[in-house]
Amino acid sequence: MANRTVIVDNNTWNNTHISRVGQAMASSEERAYDIMRELDVDYVLVIFGGLVGYSSDDINKFLWMVRIGGSTERGAHIREADYYTPAGEFRVDADGAPTLLNCLMYKMSYYKFGLVYTEGGRPPGFDRVRGAEIGNKDFNPDVLEEAYTTEHWLVRIYKVKPLPNRGL
Repeated sequence: MANRTVIVDNNTWNNTHISRVGQAMASSEERAYDIMRELDVDYVLVIFGGLVGYSSDDINKFLWMVRIGGSTERGAHIREADYYTPAGEFRVDADGAPTLLNCLMYKMSYYKFGLVYTEGGRPPGFDRVRGAEIGNKDFNPDVLEEAYTTEHWLVRIYKVKPLPNRGL
């Protein structure tokens, strides 16, 4: 429909490929950018339910991306334990693991969400699915730019920025 090739289409027969995509989602922006450039990615789509309370979003499926991403040799830097608190909890609030709060998936889901009031009596950036105020509110993506977000934030699409100019 959009004349674009889809890299992940729920077909997981190629574990190496799907692992690479999981690595991008679970990595820092800098590392994810290298992976997205390698895969020739122009746009990234995420499903985010924190505003409307849709619990089948990509944050709730994220640990599978982490597991798959870390399942190959090239994904050795992805360790599931790094996305949990010392107490073993998966949290998106201020007590969340720094690796989680700074990975690409978190940033794509929560970009500008810290400015949004979702419920009366709750602070801005309150995620209705996880029942918590997000822990990382003040960031701007370095490698992506928001291309489209639906009215209720369920679908978010980001454009991968071009390589920066390199001086001589």
